Amino acid sequence: MNNTVIRKLPLQGSKKHTFLKKVVRDKYLILLFLPVLVLLIIFSYIPMYGLIIAFRDYSPGQKMLSLDHWVGLENFKRFIDSIYFFRLIKNTVLLNLNLIIWGFPIPIIFALCLNEIKHKYFKRITQSVSYLPHFISTVIIVGMVANMLSSSGGVITDFIYALTGNQINFFNDPKYFRTIYVVSDIWQTFGWGSILYLSAISGIDPTLYEVATIDGASKLKCMWYITLRGILPTISMLFMFSIASIFKVEPDKVLLLYNPGIYETSDVMSTYIYRIGVLESEYGLGASIGFINGIISFILIAVYNKLAKKSDLITLW
Repeated sequence: MNNTVIRKLPLQGSKKHTFLKKVVRDKYLILLFLPVLVLLIIFSYIPMYGLIIAFRDYSPGQKMLSLDHWVGLENFKRFIDSIYFFRLIKNTVLLNLNLIIWGFPIPIIFALCLNEIKHKYFKRITQSVSYLPHFISTVIIVGMVANMLSSSGGVITDFIYALTGNQINFFNDPKYFRTIYVVSDIWQTFGWGSILYLSAISGIDPTLYEVATIDGASKLKCMWYITLRGILPTISMLFMFSIASIFKVEPDKVLLLYNPGIYETSDVMSTYIYRIGVLESEYGLGASIGFINGIISFILIAVYNKLAKKSDLITLW
């Protein structure tokens, strides 16, 4: 027994020494990370205290931890029993699935094609042009879309009318909302989204391409077997984040595009939270919906992380 304790003591001391040695070695990296950690604590973790609202009949001025106005799971029950519950779930999931199916592969394809361009000036110009929409305000993007699809004088609307003779009112027909949202989102984000893939491609060993070319591999095979596989960890990680956000849609563009006439397809959980929580001052109900979103996102990340680990892909933990 005593011999066991004596043998363990040096091991514990060595672990502590190793830890301190690593801290000293990586001190500059730790200093670089500290501002990020502080921002995460201030803007991501401290606000979690406000989740208490989801379990209260809250109104401004109440003490958060007072014993009055506790309603338990009543706010969650109200949302689940709401006539809008299934519509909100369906619209949110379908909109995000469309974004994943149509929007996720395009930055990858664009990065692969851009990597094959050898003319450096043309490549830089193409990159710059593709990035520009990302820096345009969402309000301006929606304004441009509204002008192009306007039922009176819209470029696309007039073109369709000239070809078919049909005057389409895009913003008052529910079936067009998802297409408008997804196409405008792809146009705005595909260039910026390709940056990570281009960075991952630049880290691939060039000798792999040389060896493959000597063995007679075509450009397409090099792209498929070397480039695409080289960026697979990046694709896996970004796909994980996309899956985790399947119950979350940023409300800005939806609020600018939708109207009560197309709520059937355009009303999503984030816009409902805005209407209920902000416009109608139902703070507890709004917070409970946001809480549900967070729980579902965590479960999706955990499930995908488990599947990715079994497939030998990069994981978060």
